[in-house]
Amino acid sequence: MQIGIVGLPNVGKSTLFNALTQTSNAQAENYPFCTIDPNVGEVAIPDIRLKTLSEINDSKSKIPTKISFVDIAGLVKGASKGEGLGNKFLAHIREMDAIAYVIRCFEDNDIVHINGTINPAEDSEIVETELMLSDLESVESRIPSIEKKAKSGDTESKELLPIINSVHKLLTSGKPARLLEVSESDKPKLKNLQLLTSKPVLYICNVSEKDAISGNKYSEVIKNIAYKENAISIIISAKIESEISLLNIEEKEEYLQALGLEQSGLDQVIQSSYKLLDLITYFTSGPEESRAWTIPKGSNAPRAAREIHTDFEKGFIRAEVVSYKDYVLLEGEKKSKEAGKMRIEGKDYVVNDGDVIYFRFNV
Repeated sequence: MQIGIVGLPNVGKSTLFNALTQTSNAQAENYPFCTIDPNVGEVAIPDIRLKTLSEINDSKSKIPTKISFVDIAGLVKGASKGEGLGNKFLAHIREMDAIAYVIRCFEDNDIVHINGTINPAEDSEIVETELMLSDLESVESRIPSIEKKAKSGDTESKELLPIINSVHKLLTSGKPARLLEVSESDKPKLKNLQLLTSKPVLYICNVSEKDAISGNKYSEVIKNIAYKENAISIIISAKIESEISLLNIEEKEEYLQALGLEQSGLDQVIQSSYKLLDLITYFTSGPEESRAWTIPKGSNAPRAAREIHTDFEKGFIRAEVVSYKDYVLLEGEKKSKEAGKMRIEGKDYVVNDGDVIYFRFNV
């Protein structure tokens, strides 16, 4: 799972990236384009369930699932036409699973705003518009070819044509491709178009320390924008995140409590990313290893097994499943079996969040 952190220069992107990944790979400097190449940081996703399973089985190791954050160089107006770092910027975004728009929602005379004034709505519009213009150019260049193939009887092109025409109509009206309503069967076709604005978006309102709990007038603007788009917005103080990234677990909890914050910005981003991408977690656990696996919600057992190895999916026989709640209550696999809480499931079983699974397969 890759989340691209994007936004205008000097909005706190690199500072937030450093804090989230607890690294100093990105230069957080007070000038545009200090991040020339995308910086990538992997973060282990905290999940108390994994720790509990590991303790029950006295596992030699526990391996959490991970999320990758990519700090992408600041975008400017005209990026779709090559301004600033233009095409390079857009190419990096295309590789992401979701995009986090970092929006400046704080005032600080010592940090220059590239447009000279704090205007979250305008900032978000600049980012969105550049992505839409890039998508529009891509769609308009592909429509003639798809129309030609459709007329010649190509089935795939016939199915794709109404979708790409609908996307074109949406983009020309100034709306992102992710707002297009398509059937479940057509979603893969839309995804295959690799449009920048079809990706799920998380708005991160970067506020000052004093506004970290309830936000401010600027974050309210972004909240309303996100609401209209069925997107998600969260409030984070990159400065606070930078400070707690240097603390240990106990110190972090004390610091957050002192500030009146229920959770860190990282936890907010992770939870929001899972929600955006419709993901869940299942577990494998035993004496050697307890491990968390991330899969799309609605995945059947063979698809879930694929996360471990493609051979597990190809040679799938059955899945032996215990819910996390039963597994913990009965203190492991043995008592779960004895209590009849371990179920034998086939290929059609839809995996639930928290399932503890043992796969049987044959290659």
